Amino acid sequence: MSDASGDSSPGVEKALVAPESPKRNLARPDGPSAPPSDPSSAPPDLRVGAFTVVAPWEVRPGEMAWRDGIDDLRVRTRAQVPHLIRNRKAPPLRRMATTAAVLGPAIAGWYLRDRKLGAQRSRRSLSARLRVAFGRLGPTYIKLGQIISSGEGLFPAELVEEMRLLRDRVPPESFADVKKVIEEDLHRPVDQVFAHLAREPIAAASIAQVHPATLLSGQQVVVKIQRPKVAELVKRDLAVMSWLAPLLVGRIPVAALANPPALIELFAETIVEELDFRLEAQNMLDIASVMATSGQRVMVVPRPHPELVTRRVLVMEHLEGFAWDDVKDMRSSGIDTAAVLHASLIAFLEGVMLYGVFHGDLHGGNLLVQPDGKVALLDFGITGRLDEHSRLAYLRLVVGATTNDIRAQVEALQDFGALPRDVKVETLISDLGLDRPVKDPTTMTPEELTDELREVAKALLGYGAKLPKELMLLVKNLLFLNGAVATMAPDVDILAQIGDIASYFATHHGERIAKEVGIDPRLVPIDLDAIRASMGLSQDVEKLSYHEIQERRDIIRKRLTESRRRHKA
Repeated sequence: MSDASGDSSPGVEKALVAPESPKRNLARPDGPSAPPSDPSSAPPDLRVGAFTVVAPWEVRPGEMAWRDGIDDLRVRTRAQVPHLIRNRKAPPLRRMATTAAVLGPAIAGWYLRDRKLGAQRSRRSLSARLRVAFGRLGPTYIKLGQIISSGEGLFPAELVEEMRLLRDRVPPESFADVKKVIEEDLHRPVDQVFAHLAREPIAAASIAQVHPATLLSGQQVVVKIQRPKVAELVKRDLAVMSWLAPLLVGRIPVAALANPPALIELFAETIVEELDFRLEAQNMLDIASVMATSGQRVMVVPRPHPELVTRRVLVMEHLEGFAWDDVKDMRSSGIDTAAVLHASLIAFLEGVMLYGVFHGDLHGGNLLVQPDGKVALLDFGITGRLDEHSRLAYLRLVVGATTNDIRAQVEALQDFGALPRDVKVETLISDLGLDRPVKDPTTMTPEELTDELREVAKALLGYGAKLPKELMLLVKNLLFLNGAVATMAPDVDILAQIGDIASYFATHHGERIAKEVGIDPRLVPIDLDAIRASMGLSQDVEKLSYHEIQERRDIIRKRLTESRRRHKA
């Protein structure tokens, strides 16, 4: 089981997975499913949130004292961000000196010794050096590394792989310090709250650590405790990062498109909110509410305790299940892992497109699959929230993609902030060749493929394209779910899955989508030819599995590598 703390450890996941789950055949969890068959036995709070059917306590949002003024608290917390990342003539000198003393030798060692070892070995060396440096620099940099570690597809594979090692290599605080934080925030001795509080944490993360406990009433819980003094250190580190970020703009195409200042702004917004566990507890309630409202019962959220939530302490329901990557045991217990993945993707897209609220940091440590096939979501410190303008832009982007409306997609990206408002849509479509037949990259020579990518990147940079911070979270999550296909549904026909998902939204939400974007998906069928073209596939391709996609990626990767070698020669 994951630690429910934010930066989970694969070892912790394995330790708490229910090892003897009964084997059973499970119904396909491909959409909304009903609460328990006997309504009289269902916990009353299932009406307000997607929770478990065995309730340790009832969630009554209006009676939770820690929620008083929660909206104002979120506004005040976010209002700190511009001040924390404001333009400075110089960063905090002492922290900057420490940062330079750690990062400087790491980068210099790579530059002098390993930079010319070849592209892959060079990236691996630099990634390893950065991971070690981030670990030495402490919680803020460890947290940044952990966010990078779940950004497969956004960041180099070598960097992602190295940063994953930061998930479970954070030394815990002493039990004395943990006890002190709990007693200061709850204003009473630990033994007046817990019948038992484990001395050893089940997970130690960058911002907090998690201990299993038993309340005096007998309920099993987990307790998330913030590390002492972490808040002040985070603020100093943000000052250093925000001073450095503008210096990276335009240095390399990847950095320019990734928009380093926006990345730091996103990081600041998330980590500042993570420093107040009352906001995280409210995130739990909000996402649970969204899923209950949309009728989704394929995911569950742990209940935050009605009283035991403060800025630095969060007591919540203890959930168990199979680790996300424990596919073998899931299947042996009768769980249809392909159906689990399919249902998870639908639930995620519903939250984004219809409500603008979604879990912002999906990775294997934050997801458990319970014996009945439901997915337990953990760690809500990073929760995406789109305003109405951005939500509608994303909805138009998705509808435009499924109906092959290129203009609608470009305009949606403009509304999202990925393209400047003064860009002429027709000119951009022409310059990028979006109105021309798509070439299959696997049929191109290494030189043709490299030239094509170079021209597209040059054109995008010329138009001022960037990846807005909200879109970064969305892309990161979708890339994670896409990557999960490899283990959970490697033989599933991806083209058919896309059609199934489009049909689900047309059937369940067609009327609302038609009102909001002016296109009725019930009347405009999905354009699978356009989907094939976007993947560089010929129109005669009828099925596409993950294995086939991987083969295509390998071909493209080899040709790009060959092109780089020829260029160096």
